[in-house]
Amino acid sequence: MPYIPHTPEELQEMLSVIGVNSLDDLFADIQADMRPKSFNIPEGKSESELTAYFEEMAAKNKTDFINFLGAGYYDHYIPKAVDSLSQRGEFLTSYTPYQPEVSQGTLQSIFEYQTAVCRLLDMDCANASLFDIGHSLFEAGMMAARQTRKHVWVVDEAINPIWRKMLTTYSANQNVQIVTVPHNNGMSDKNALIKAIDDTTAVVMVQNPNFFGAIDDYTEIFTKAKEHKAIGVISVYPVMQAVLKTPGEMGADIAVAEGQSLGMPLSFGGPYLGMMTCKKELVRQMPGRIVGKTNDLNGKEGFVLTLQAREQHIRRAKATSNICSNQGLCALRSIIHMALLGPEGLKRTAETSMYLARVLADKLTKLPSVSLLNNAPYGNEFAVKLSQNAEKIVSVMAKQGFLCGFPVGQYYQGMDNVLLLSCTEKNTEEQIDKLVNTLGGLL
Repeated sequence: MPYIPHTPEELQEMLSVIGVNSLDDLFADIQADMRPKSFNIPEGKSESELTAYFEEMAAKNKTDFINFLGAGYYDHYIPKAVDSLSQRGEFLTSYTPYQPEVSQGTLQSIFEYQTAVCRLLDMDCANASLFDIGHSLFEAGMMAARQTRKHVWVVDEAINPIWRKMLTTYSANQNVQIVTVPHNNGMSDKNALIKAIDDTTAVVMVQNPNFFGAIDDYTEIFTKAKEHKAIGVISVYPVMQAVLKTPGEMGADIAVAEGQSLGMPLSFGGPYLGMMTCKKELVRQMPGRIVGKTNDLNGKEGFVLTLQAREQHIRRAKATSNICSNQGLCALRSIIHMALLGPEGLKRTAETSMYLARVLADKLTKLPSVSLLNNAPYGNEFAVKLSQNAEKIVSVMAKQGFLCGFPVGQYYQGMDNVLLLSCTEKNTEEQIDKLVNTLGGLL
């Protein structure tokens, strides 16, 4: 990191300009007994010493695990071109495209992102991205509340519990009543969801594949929601959308997704990317901003901010959000990633991940103390029941060099022996054999 030192002469010159004799004079209005006795700041280091210090700290991180951990965030391969292109200066130095005449590159990249996301999820409109999936779910609920003027949110318990916690936190001070419908052994209880929808319902939220990896068709749920003038929201896994029935085909009104699997490394938990799409009828309820394509007076193609819903753009009380920025760099990485893979590449990624998950499931369930949680169809992720506490198994396996899955009992009572495992195209059959052999020795 660069140092910007000041000599004593420069410090004195600055103090003279503002009319004080010393640095202590800057804090003269603070009583002496209220000033810190010491900042406890260590002595400065040279650049080489500081570099060595941080390299030593970084070396303590273990990065060579064999990874079968998913639970909403996935270790997919990221082509090197994603890093190379997204780190170009014109992207890294750009902020918010308030002036379209000098922001055409940024605006076009967002427009292309929106277009790709709409095609992937089979929806009409997409915004310029939100912060993460929890943010997207919350904003979807608020869109529904504004549109319907109702405040009951019916939420499937099979939605990722981490995201449901985000949803609860975001909505804590809103006029919202969340009704959580219990899952049925790792599957959505669709009959219970249908019964929970009535004329007071603003929105019903589901996830596909759900947290346990189960794949379902929620067409019936969304049809029931429409009968009661409620909004249907679905959260999806973008990579699996290359092979699964789309939100548009199911009749969802709003579809959201965590974009991390499209070009973002796991990175200790972020930054991530909240994707949001909707039907055209709801576009004026959508938060953030939407980029559109047009032609100028000379017929030249250009890009502009078509809709801007921030409070500084319209009357405060009428704003749909106060989002002043968005995950622009993450959105850029995702559109580069999608463009590099294309429809066929995304499909191959999904199918390879699903194939490996089936190899893993087949070999695991041959162990005498392991069985699938349910018989639901699944994508690249599935849950198994073990003969022992899953959290303890995960801890022991980590010492053996494996991130062997997510212990479901952390969030679901009575499921302490349930382990959620995931495969991506980065896994190999050799890794699967190592995992199964090591795990078999513990059970």
